[in-house]
Amino acid sequence: MLISTDRPAELPAARVLLRFVLRLAILILFATFGRIGFGRSLAALLWMTMILCAMLAVLRREGVFAAGLNHWDEMIGYTALFCAAMALIQSSGN
Repeated sequence: MLISTDRPAELPAARVLLRFVLRLAILILFATFGRIGFGRSLAALLWMTMILCAMLAVLRREGVFAAGLNHWDEMIGYTALFCAAMALIQSSGN
């Protein structure tokens, strides 16, 4: 059976959310051991993950405003967390 390359296969929303939570747990684990502090390490890792999600979305040709969840939606979630982490870093004065 041939798979069409015109449109990427959409994953169920639960699977995308699980992928998001697992990546976030891994990022938190790695940020815990960061030498520059937890907040800054987490912000740097979230920034890199945002770039990764955008690259994966472009490579897979996912639609930005698709009906289902995809890498673009994950990127937006990581962007929101990155902005929150940066706001906390700025407010703490570090």
